Amino acid sequence: MSEFVKVARTSDVPDGGATCVEVGGHRIALFNLGGEFYATDDTCTHAEASLSEGEVVGDEVMCPLHFATFRIQTGEVLSPPADDDLQTYEVRVDGEDVLIRI
Repeated sequence: MSEFVKVARTSDVPDGGATCVEVGGHRIALFNLGGEFYATDDTCTHAEASLSEGEVVGDEVMCPLHFATFRIQTGEVLSPPADDDLQTYEVRVDGEDVLIRI
C-alpha cells in the first residue's frame, strides 16, 4: 500500500533547483519549478550519476555526467545517451512540508 512520506520542507529546495532525498532506500530527486514540486529517480537511466546535481533549465534536468536530458514533470528522456525514462513520484505540499507517495 502506498503512502505519502514527508521528505523536505519547501524552503529546502530553491526555485529552479533540486535536492536529493532518500525514501525507503531509494534516492529521489526533488525539484522546485516555480513553487511546483516534482520528484523523479535521482539516478540517470544511462549511468550512475545524480540528477539532483545536474543543471535545471526550465522544465528539464541535464545529467552532470554525460548530459542526457529529461523532462522533470514526466521523467521523459529528451536526449541521448539515455534511452529510458525516469520513474516519477506523486508529490503533495502540505503547508511547508513536501511529501512524496511511495
